[in-house]
Amino acid sequence: MSDTELEIDTQPATLIRRLNQIAVARFASVMAAAQLDLTPVQYAALSALTEHPGVDQATLATLVGYDRATLGKVVERLEAKSLLVREVDPRDRRARCLRITREGDWLVSKAQPLVSALQPQILNGLNAAEREELIYLLKKVTRAQATTAQGAHPVR
Repeated sequence: MSDTELEIDTQPATLIRRLNQIAVARFASVMAAAQLDLTPVQYAALSALTEHPGVDQATLATLVGYDRATLGKVVERLEAKSLLVREVDPRDRRARCLRITREGDWLVSKAQPLVSALQPQILNGLNAAEREELIYLLKKVTRAQATTAQGAHPVR
């Protein structure tokens, strides 16, 4: 460890938090430059609805990896911006399905190339093979943590 490096600088939680801060700041900067009013979680929710139209809020929360309460507030904001709508589920009148609107589709189509171009910048300093390996490892540990959180044993 160097004189300027703290012990916490070697802890995964600290490094993941810092990389998340960098990723969110870069996302915000790119969206602001493109004059798009969109956060990372809003983009994730709208993208998921593009691929899974008509899911309920709990399913959407699972798809994007957020808790229901947090995603509920995100859905409210997206609905207020007319980027998605909640519709009565024809199979269960008590439930609501979420659908992306034409405006939401437009926003995702504008943001998607920017988000794709941003990904290598977030992992700047890694070559293509290292980026691929890091993504593989992050997926592996995330899946293991999600499985453990559900009370099951991690998949090996």
